[in-house]
Amino acid sequence: MTRRSAMGELPPDWFLKVRLKLRHLQLFLALDDHRNLHRAAASLSMSQPAASKLLGELEGRLGVRLFERHSRGIEPNWYGEVAVRHARNILSSLQQTGDELNALNAGNAGAVSIGTVMAPAVTLISRALERVHHQLPGLKVNVDVDVSPALVPRLLEGELDMVISRIPAGFDPGHFVFEEIGEEAISVVCRRGHPLADAASPSLAEMTAYPWSLQPPGALMRQRVDHLLMYHDLSPPTRIINTSDILVSLALVANSDTLTVTSREVAELLCDPQRFRVLPTEEALSVQPYGLITLRQKRLSPGAAALTTLLRDVIAEGWAGAPG
Repeated sequence: MTRRSAMGELPPDWFLKVRLKLRHLQLFLALDDHRNLHRAAASLSMSQPAASKLLGELEGRLGVRLFERHSRGIEPNWYGEVAVRHARNILSSLQQTGDELNALNAGNAGAVSIGTVMAPAVTLISRALERVHHQLPGLKVNVDVDVSPALVPRLLEGELDMVISRIPAGFDPGHFVFEEIGEEAISVVCRRGHPLADAASPSLAEMTAYPWSLQPPGALMRQRVDHLLMYHDLSPPTRIINTSDILVSLALVANSDTLTVTSREVAELLCDPQRFRVLPTEEALSVQPYGLITLRQKRLSPGAAALTTLLRDVIAEGWAGAPG
């Protein structure tokens, strides 16, 4: 940890008083990416002395070092980590500003980026986007599908306008507005000719005798399966393939006696009854509720606000993936 600084409390307009420039923000990111002053300067088409002077002048005005110089290179200290994180947010917001201005200038309704876990992408998002195309045909929408721990940091960094996911452990809920949507129902899937495919009510013990393809340890759906087996005092399957790619899992299922677990919506969309079977389970399976997440202190763009309204409308009408 860096020793305490003599820096006094910064006023609200500190960035004006220290004459902060966009070049400073670009340099912060380059130094964080390269961890070498020469390479960082070269990436910005600057000389190393000019980059060193630019950083040194700002640190002098702030009265605190942001980066520690070592024989092996340069790296941000705690103050620098704060500067780098906010520099990424600012530059990302400026880039999005340009995208929206370009879209409006071209006669479009702007742009919005949304991240989502798998189940809502299959049903909720698709329904909302269908309405967007009718009501706001010029709105450019980017959709990224990933797991919650990957999506929420991107929301905080400004890369995404909103996410439909869960708030992972370790993140302060106070930063977010969370509008709960519902639990994610999950299903156990096998191939049509699997020995358990026509069983009226196969037990979990019977299922564990076969290979499984599951999300990696720590993933939410994997945790649900692990807890379920533990609750019934069952040992995990001896053969488990770890993958977060549902297409890989379904390929294994289609060509072997492997079982996999996926959301109900994905199973209904991708698992053709001519090739796959959803096995009945002793109890309904689901994982903790997910919701629509936005940043509490960030105002949504007009396009993002419009998409948010459409999402809420679809949810209120009782879309196919909603509980009950």
